[in-house]
Amino acid sequence: MPVTHFHTRWPDGSETRCYSPSSVVRDYLEPGRRYALHDFMQRTREALGMASERVRAKYGFACSQAMDQLAEIEHIAARFAAAPGEPAPEVTVVAFD
Repeated sequence: MPVTHFHTRWPDGSETRCYSPSSVVRDYLEPGRRYALHDFMQRTREALGMASERVRAKYGFACSQAMDQLAEIEHIAARFAAAPGEPAPEVTVVAFD
């Protein structure tokens, strides 16, 4: 389970380096691709949930750091919620490292 970091660019141009305890995140997100915020959040929830479960399967406990990362992403994403009738904000996955 190689640790994987993914860099996201938020609608305001700010960037965040995000942590995943597993490379499974690569199955859910693609570098260079822009995602509608709701799609990005759904994919990120699934990816980090799966990564945490892989840790549980291997070590017997979920990965709290993955869940902390998800909470941080949720907190940031809440700033960009679109008002009704407005176009969906987009998040870009910049790169993996």
